[in-house]
Amino acid sequence: MIKLELINEKQLTAPDAAQFQTWLNQVATNLNVSGEVCIKIVDDAESQNLNHTYRNKDQPTNVLSFPSEIPDFVASTHMGDLAICATVVEREAFEQSKPIDHHWAHMSVHGLLHLLGYDHIEDDEAEVMEKLEIEVLDSLGVVDPYQ
Repeated sequence: MIKLELINEKQLTAPDAAQFQTWLNQVATNLNVSGEVCIKIVDDAESQNLNHTYRNKDQPTNVLSFPSEIPDFVASTHMGDLAICATVVEREAFEQSKPIDHHWAHMSVHGLLHLLGYDHIEDDEAEVMEKLEIEVLDSLGVVDPYQ
């Protein structure tokens, strides 16, 4: 089970906390994990600033993952934070002819997998991560996002 904190200060168009909770809990169920996650819904400007600051890429992006850096000796279940850019998610869903809620689900699952240590830099890592994404999303009734 995932404990979720959802922040949407600018009241951007995004799913509600219950929907995010469903998506994250499906990852938790499939991978038998639990913890706490904070999701902040951001606009293009904030996404671009974060992407530039932390990844040296000067453009907005769909989801950024910030794994928790709490030392092992501190008792905490905080897994990390996600920044999801509402306008990028909407634009990508339109460009890829995907239902918007399916793309939100994908970005949520994708981001949580990053917090759990999965990555897609190397081809073999990408195969593992994408397979997990497809399995989790399928269990949520979401079509394979890589088709």
